[in-house]
Amino acid sequence: MSGELFEEIIEALGTFAFAISGIRLAAAKKYDIFGAFIVGFATAVGGGTLRDLLLGAPVFWLSAPRYLAWTVVAMLFFLLFRDFVNRLGQTIMLFDTLGLALFNMVGIKVALGMGSSMLVAVIMGTITGTAGGVMRDILIQEPPVIFQKKEIYAVACLPGGGVYAAGHYLGINDIFLQITTIIVVICIRIITHRKNISLPYADA
Repeated sequence: MSGELFEEIIEALGTFAFAISGIRLAAAKKYDIFGAFIVGFATAVGGGTLRDLLLGAPVFWLSAPRYLAWTVVAMLFFLLFRDFVNRLGQTIMLFDTLGLALFNMVGIKVALGMGSSMLVAVIMGTITGTAGGVMRDILIQEPPVIFQKKEIYAVACLPGGGVYAAGHYLGINDIFLQITTIIVVICIRIITHRKNISLPYADA
């Protein structure tokens, strides 16, 4: 499999996962279908939009209708299999974690492809992975999960970025390295969630 095809697959899966995350939360808040779709789309493209604006690049989804199409697929999937999705247990955490890990990797690759340093790429990966969730939480009128003590969220992206940076400089196969980075972020998020591990409060 070529690196370009692999990255397109990651983008598609990340868009689908984050869209489902937003749609599911909006549905729980009793939003109508259109409102749920808007929340899902904002969740899916929000991080990449902020990344592109910070990097001074054209906003990716304005010239690529496939992101809108993937959100439509996510909406149809939720409508057709709503009960199945709801029975998965910890649905929001599942899809949100997948979106976080996948888009973190997408952000790193996009930034590197634009000539950014590895440090900037890791930061852009974190922004790409988390900003969509912030927009989702604002739209559904909830405190953004990224700022809550009860969750390890953005912080999970940083070790993943570190793994990618180390492997990149060591010359490890890039597809293998991307998969490893994604798994690291997923594992950190799941383990810290199950063990109730969180950052301390910033007490005054």
